[in-house]
Amino acid sequence: MLPRTTQYVESAANRVPDVTVDFWLIKLMAVTMGETAADYLAVNLGLGLTMTSLIMTGVLLVALVFQFAQKRYIPWAYWLAVVLISVVGTLVTDNLVDNFGVRLETTTVAFSIVLAATFAVWYASERTLSIHTIYTTKREIFYWLAILFTFSLGTAAGDLVAETFSMGYLTTGLLFGGVIALIALAYYAFRLNGILAFWLAYILTRPLGASFGDLLSQPLEYGGLGFGTTLTSLIFLGCIAALVLYMSLKRNAGEIDDILIEAE
Repeated sequence: MLPRTTQYVESAANRVPDVTVDFWLIKLMAVTMGETAADYLAVNLGLGLTMTSLIMTGVLLVALVFQFAQKRYIPWAYWLAVVLISVVGTLVTDNLVDNFGVRLETTTVAFSIVLAATFAVWYASERTLSIHTIYTTKREIFYWLAILFTFSLGTAAGDLVAETFSMGYLTTGLLFGGVIALIALAYYAFRLNGILAFWLAYILTRPLGASFGDLLSQPLEYGGLGFGTTLTSLIFLGCIAALVLYMSLKRNAGEIDDILIEAE
């Protein structure tokens, strides 16, 4: 008979998705939309940073209530929370920089320290940072806190490179894309620790997506392609919805196959 803890781990459902090509595609689109949607709500709709932040934080909290209630990975609930936390993470950094005058260098360092502290407390408590074992509420809380800080850090780092260092949106996107490629190479060719590789790539996809989101949405005079935040947000929202639908259908088909195999 297996120990009680082992039985629980095997029977409990992981509450976050497996890391697949689908995962990275939708994550990149989610962070891109997070950048453009935050700009659309605050600027185009005229809500301002403060009101937009309050509204989106409230919506995010509702989405997280749905996510935590699932007790297993449900694509629509999980990715809705990711999209919203991407928007809120962007707004946190924007508020610090635009409303409180905090320098991008300071926010980048500060969020790096906060994220590192989150990982340290998470590891001290659970002895792992793996996303393959998010089967308790405590671990899921650590997980979503880490996700929030990766988005805020990624926003700060991306804006720092693109704006303060004047590298432009395209160059910044290519730079972060190249670093992610090096991490992938280190993982596949040189056996970089999988958990470390995942979290590094997760952090860096935020400035990668944000840079290309700004490239598409910003006016030509600011170095963008001039598509606007409305069109850019709608394009990525449509792509995200299509991918979530595909992932849901694939998951449901897999569950039906498992039931049929068990019946045989």
